[in-house]
Amino acid sequence: MGEIHNWFRARDEMDGVRPGVYAIEGGRLALPFLQPGQYYRVCGSLFNDGLHKYGDEADRLTDETFDGAIWALAVPKAVVELAEEIAAWQKQYGAAAASPYQSESFGGYSYTMAGGDSQAGAASRGWQRAFRSRLNQWRRLRER
Repeated sequence: MGEIHNWFRARDEMDGVRPGVYAIEGGRLALPFLQPGQYYRVCGSLFNDGLHKYGDEADRLTDETFDGAIWALAVPKAVVELAEEIAAWQKQYGAAAASPYQSESFGGYSYTMAGGDSQAGAASRGWQRAFRSRLNQWRRLRER
């Protein structure tokens, strides 16, 4: 969601953003304004900033008290499914896509040469490029 500058903030009386002081105890954060399974973003935390899924037992937070904000999100199912596809692609092709080298081998002969792209350009061959056209429909010019 950071890549496309779109966090899909929930449309509610606070536009999805709830500033305040939050205490995480026992790896859990009590957020009565969220539904189980709803995604949310933590902002302003030392240890827990980022995307989380409310009620997900595998998503254990680090205990702390912080003054920040919780963003209630309404992530479309299609975006969640696309993120799962990206994760699978990254697992299979990520290391090769990030490499600045191209290799080829045949008949007992092999060689490796630097790719034509710069180091920064090499990273652009990754998942962002592979999924650009499908991500564009969700992309915003700036974070909302």
